[in-house]
Amino acid sequence: MARNKYPEVTVEKILDAAQRLFLEKGYENTTIQDIVDHLDGLSKGAVYHHFKSKEEIMDAVGDRMFFANNPFEKVQKRSDLNGLQKLRETVRVYQSDEERNSMTIQSIPLTRNPRLLVEMIESNRRILTPYYQELLEEGNRDGSLHTEYVEEIAELIPLLTSLWMLPSVFPSDKEGMKKKFHFLGDMLEKMGVPLMDDSLYVLVDKFFEKMPDEK
Repeated sequence: MARNKYPEVTVEKILDAAQRLFLEKGYENTTIQDIVDHLDGLSKGAVYHHFKSKEEIMDAVGDRMFFANNPFEKVQKRSDLNGLQKLRETVRVYQSDEERNSMTIQSIPLTRNPRLLVEMIESNRRILTPYYQELLEEGNRDGSLHTEYVEEIAELIPLLTSLWMLPSVFPSDKEGMKKKFHFLGDMLEKMGVPLMDDSLYVLVDKFFEKMPDEK
């Protein structure tokens, strides 16, 4: 009865348990039954009422972790940073979140599921593109950026960093992914958006080192 009256509470309990288990045991080593066992009496049916699969749970966990530590929200109102500095700080905040990085790496195999891949791309376009566009426009106004392609770059960054960088979609080893990211940085700089600096390349390279090579 409580589940029917307060479904959002049940969802939060499922995601709390799943996130904890994914971080402790890993996604592959966690079963739906493991999640149920940590739900204080909730049934497997209650889990499947809200999520069709473990993949959907992982997807929801990732979304929740992003909004709980949204790097764009952290920098938006900072008056001490210009548009370019805010863009760089969003990358720094995102890449410094070790738990979210772990979850991102674990979720890579899930993108072999076409439906989840399409949902991820659509979600990134709907959520991330407006954030990027706002900061790009701010950078053009304050003079820290000089680009004629605000809307295009705002769409391009989430697309390339989510789709093109996925080794499950475009097979690549660690060195190949690092090279792609350096290419992205060079390309953006030529478009008037010098987003990447040496410190950010170090952070991103460390992230790629943690990724397993695609077989």
